[in-house]
Amino acid sequence: MINQTLEKELNLKNWQVKKVIKLIDEGNTIPFIARYRKDVTGSLNDEVLRKFDERLKYLRNLEEKKTKIIERIRSLDKLNEQLKNDILNAKTLVELEDLYRPYKSKKHTRATVAKEKGLEALANIILKQDTEKPILEIAKKYINPKKDVNTAEEAIEGAKDIIAEIISDNSLFRKKIRQNTFYTGKIECKVKNKDISSQYEDYYEYFEDLRKIPPHRILAINRAEKEGVIRAKVTLEIDDIIIYLKRHILKNKSKIAEKIKYNPNTTPIISDAINDSYKRLIAPAIEREIRSFLTKKAEEKSIKVFAQNLNQLLMESPLAGKTILGWDPAFKTGCKLAIIDETGKVLETALIYPTEPQNKVAESKKVVRDLIKKHDIDVIAIGNGTASRESEEIVSDIIKDTDVEYIIVNEAGASVYSASKLADEEFPDFSEGERSAVSIARRLQDPLAELVKIDPKSIGVGQYQHDMNQKQLTESLSGVVEKVVNEVGVDLNTASPSLLNYVSGLNKTTSKNIIEYRDKNGSFKNRKELLNVKKLGKKTFEQCAGFVKIDNPEYPLDNTTIHPESYDATLKLLKGLGYSLDDIGKENLKLDNLKLDEISKDYDIGVETLKDIIHELKKPGRDPRDDMPKPKLRKNVLSIEDLEEGMILEGTVRNIVDFGAFVDIGVHQDGLVHKSQLANKFVKHPLDIVNVGEIVNVKVLDVDIKRNRIQLSMKI
Repeated sequence: MINQTLEKELNLKNWQVKKVIKLIDEGNTIPFIARYRKDVTGSLNDEVLRKFDERLKYLRNLEEKKTKIIERIRSLDKLNEQLKNDILNAKTLVELEDLYRPYKSKKHTRATVAKEKGLEALANIILKQDTEKPILEIAKKYINPKKDVNTAEEAIEGAKDIIAEIISDNSLFRKKIRQNTFYTGKIECKVKNKDISSQYEDYYEYFEDLRKIPPHRILAINRAEKEGVIRAKVTLEIDDIIIYLKRHILKNKSKIAEKIKYNPNTTPIISDAINDSYKRLIAPAIEREIRSFLTKKAEEKSIKVFAQNLNQLLMESPLAGKTILGWDPAFKTGCKLAIIDETGKVLETALIYPTEPQNKVAESKKVVRDLIKKHDIDVIAIGNGTASRESEEIVSDIIKDTDVEYIIVNEAGASVYSASKLADEEFPDFSEGERSAVSIARRLQDPLAELVKIDPKSIGVGQYQHDMNQKQLTESLSGVVEKVVNEVGVDLNTASPSLLNYVSGLNKTTSKNIIEYRDKNGSFKNRKELLNVKKLGKKTFEQCAGFVKIDNPEYPLDNTTIHPESYDATLKLLKGLGYSLDDIGKENLKLDNLKLDEISKDYDIGVETLKDIIHELKKPGRDPRDDMPKPKLRKNVLSIEDLEEGMILEGTVRNIVDFGAFVDIGVHQDGLVHKSQLANKFVKHPLDIVNVGEIVNVKVLDVDIKRNRIQLSMKI
């Protein structure tokens, strides 16, 4: 059942599903399977494998719950073959819960109270709809002052409560009503106080079809409701639902097919119970379920966008070989500076007060000019927080007539890092401001190495990240970081614990042990030396070895992504083609136009693995980020007041959301390219057109200085 579901959902072959399940159950990581088991899986990529792993866990949990529910209902002696088959065929947890609902232990409800009063038999008589006697007369038998049933009318009311709950617990009714509500209902919002202005004014008097509302609006409505600005509810015409329930509950007593004749004794009572069941029990529950469903789908979509943005951000090209001055701007507390060399080592820190209220501009400029001269600084990286604009103007003036350039760096999460235990361990003698300045500089020098130190949620390339399922968000974003770290690879002798934590097979303990071993024994000379690290056994070595590299190693293949398990095959391949390890990466190594199928059989190497080996032999130790756009450096300041409609500018995509892309054009405030302005065609989602970090040309459509908003277009 699970295998068939995975085949269908992910469009896989039966053999692929079996192989991947086996690999996962054997304790292999997703990055390892994606890179080193391509011949086993049919080259399934990281994204498919993570979805596979997620669905496998869900489906196994579903099967486990089915077993428990069947056993529970069997213990109540209420299990029949039809119910058992319905449970076994349930596709979702919601469907399973609907089937189990009538058999769950209820809390103190109106129906359970009525049953305690002995009114269940009366409810069953009414539901059978066979009696010729008035129900009021029958109900007299159930009067019991000791159980607080003082009149026949009270007995009937209790029976109604029982009937209402029976109707509410019917899984077929719930499924039908849920579908009807979703496809015909609307979400309606009303403001609580019209006189209060807020960012949610678009939702003060708002309604939209449930099935059409886009994910970002769902999250905005949820936040506005949570903050007490609006009230939101699901609305729909209920007549069709009531008619549907009556048609399936009321029994036609007419012997003539064309005529309808209901029992006059029971019909009014059941009709009341139907109305009560829907309004009191079913509708509120269905509303919660649908809003929860919409929220979940919106979260999944936003998490996906966040994850893709994060992936692109982490894959941004490093600015290697530069001495960088990191500038953490501020007003009262001054601007914190930190200079790092080409390896990221901190050379010096400083504190200046060029902004309000001190305004020590001349003094600050002298300090910075002296630092530029002293350390031969190439680039100044300015954080984009408070006082960034003022700092940018000062920096622009300082670097006139020099070769120094500057760039605005997104400092989201820098303050989180600077106050963390990790930062305290890394820079125990630095203030939080100095740590932030270092982080800003290093983000430019090597975005991946620095950003892995920060909680991915704090990096600032998503929307509504604080309003969604935090566990799901964390898992997804951590998966992205893991994917990128392993795609890029890490230098075993320079990698921080934060980087090592994300390497396939490693964890905080083994990462810490690697650092301790390195500190005690010096640099790693080869990959096999990892087996000497405490608590790093053969299985862990298998999972991590291909993702860690050694610069200038004893054995050349240790600086490639070729896994040690393929070393012997690689040597035989090179020898068979007339080459040696000395030829790796050199122009004389001719590996194009080879007959891969034949070579695969001759050297017992899978075709996909062979392709990867050949690619790595041609460009050993290649960093995939080298193909990404380089950071856009500047010399001059452009202000929002300088912008004019129709102006063509070059900018960098900083963030992507469902409705468009935010582009940094060098005026401190990012401009919005609405998705309708991204291309001369219909754009389903901005991610189909642009990526975070991409350099794009844009045209200014509108500038609202008062609201600090810039509208841009890529349709030039």
